[in-house]
Amino acid sequence: MKKRIWGIAVMAVATAIAFSTVRALTFTPQDVAGPLPVKLPVVPAFDINTSATNLSAAIRFQTVSNQDAAQNQIAEWDKLHAWLRVTYQLSHAKMSREVTAGHSLLYKWEGSDTSLAPIILMAHQDVVPVTPGTEKDWSHPPFSGAVEDGKVWGRGAIDDKGSLIALFEAIEALRRAGFSPKRSIYLFSGHDEEVGGTGAIATAALLKARGVKAEFTLDEGSAIIEDEPLTGGAVALIGIAEKGCATLRVTAPDVGGHSSMPPEKTGVVTLASAITAISGKPFPLAIQGPADKMLSSLAAKKGGVTKFAMANQWLFGPYLKGKIAATPAGAAMLHTTIAPTMLEGSPKENVLPQSANVLINYRMSPGHSSAQVLEHAKKAANNPELKYEWVKPPREASPVSSTNSNAWRQIVTAAQADDPGLAFAPYLVVGGTDSRNFAPISKDVYRFIGARVKQSEVKVIHGTNEHISIDNLKRSISFYAQLIQLSAG
Repeated sequence: MKKRIWGIAVMAVATAIAFSTVRALTFTPQDVAGPLPVKLPVVPAFDINTSATNLSAAIRFQTVSNQDAAQNQIAEWDKLHAWLRVTYQLSHAKMSREVTAGHSLLYKWEGSDTSLAPIILMAHQDVVPVTPGTEKDWSHPPFSGAVEDGKVWGRGAIDDKGSLIALFEAIEALRRAGFSPKRSIYLFSGHDEEVGGTGAIATAALLKARGVKAEFTLDEGSAIIEDEPLTGGAVALIGIAEKGCATLRVTAPDVGGHSSMPPEKTGVVTLASAITAISGKPFPLAIQGPADKMLSSLAAKKGGVTKFAMANQWLFGPYLKGKIAATPAGAAMLHTTIAPTMLEGSPKENVLPQSANVLINYRMSPGHSSAQVLEHAKKAANNPELKYEWVKPPREASPVSSTNSNAWRQIVTAAQADDPGLAFAPYLVVGGTDSRNFAPISKDVYRFIGARVKQSEVKVIHGTNEHISIDNLKRSISFYAQLIQLSAG
């Protein structure tokens, strides 16, 4: 009897090994198409030193979006707009130009075949403030636009004036070379992306009212990561979706009073218990949607044990989730995140507050809605005395764009232009971009710039010593020039 049991066990193990091996050998990313089998278009001539000088000039315009709009220097946007018209005269001579929502810019380069759906290319004008007191920590003044050490330095160099200037440089070069698009091209530059994107909201609504339906929209959001953790090499991570964002206020009411005579349980204690309960019940990790596509693509490139594990999630799923979620960035890719950020209670140390509240910021993965988030919080806290309200209307997660469309393949093709065979993968953008507002008028929305960066360099975005290398500026210009020819030529 024992021999029979052992025989069955051995056969089961052998079958499982064979099954897993076959799955690994035949494993390929699902619905993730590769580059187009076409000859790459020629990048029109441009002077990269002039391009760097132009980016330097753009950085010196202090188009800073403050949370308090009254602090914004509106004249800086006007100066930037005037400078763009003077600097890129060929582009402005050919494209129509509208100012929307106060200071956003909408251009249209009319194509020769109006039956073709247009494309929308985006890059915002505004930048985040420099944290007061940190100016001394910059190696070059934050709005100097210094061009030194093979880099252009300053706030907005990579987020997102680098892309804005690269787009104009590409279009100007194409105009000099005599290029005329068959497909119409919209160029949109929002003026307040960093504080909510009212310009993008208004402009998307305007285009919708005009009946515009774009083939695709492309904005910032990701890049070529030179040292992508899973493969250890360079990978073009192309954003196909972005998380939603919602901030929930949870309030614990109380009677208040003097701190010298506290009741057994105060509102602050009740709130603290709620915060612990809500944070202590995270949304489950899941390898699905954009995360599944990304990891499958990277695993196929990496091969070996990684590919074997991804091909057999039925067995190695828990291991993979644990490995990926070992870092906050990795975990954020796999679930909706919960982050208590701000607390408010008593105005004085010896006063018991009549209410205490916390703001909890959620970043919702595709497939999770704000309604589910609210229900999840209530169930976790399990206290009917608590009150819940959204600080402002939630921004739901974006739709997920195709990874086998012609537009996707055009972006991959242009991304590989300087590096044939460069690995690529879909990506879930955990932050927010203006492009989410264009989903209703676009077949697909993608988030990618042509720059190559190391993980350690990403921290300069919104941080001290923001810069872009001149080589990356050149790559970005070439990327946009080739993409425009591939998609609209």
